[in-house]
Amino acid sequence: MARKYKQVHRKENDFDIKDWEKIERRAEACHTTTTKYLRQVIMNAEPTFYDMKEVAPLLNGMRIISSNINQIAKKANETNNIYAADVEKLHKEVENLSLTLNQSLYILRSTKASPTS
Repeated sequence: MARKYKQVHRKENDFDIKDWEKIERRAEACHTTTTKYLRQVIMNAEPTFYDMKEVAPLLNGMRIISSNINQIAKKANETNNIYAADVEKLHKEVENLSLTLNQSLYILRSTKASPTS
């Protein structure tokens, strides 16, 4: 005997207000409901997976530098003593590391890993 109604699985998701408003605007632009819009986007989207092993050391380095910058800022505020040359040197080093990280992420995106089944 065939079922009268199809089986469904219900899943609830939470969105912050700004994200939900963006979803509503996009659904309205497509002349559809938010439910239909989300279902269509989810079912037709191809997930992208990245192997983050390659950039993990760079991300860790950024965390360490961030921690060091916070310590320097705290000490500078306590002593009211900081040199412009030191700030400029730190700024250049962070820019260089950011550039390296961005290049690595660009390479990673261009060689994205295939989705797992």
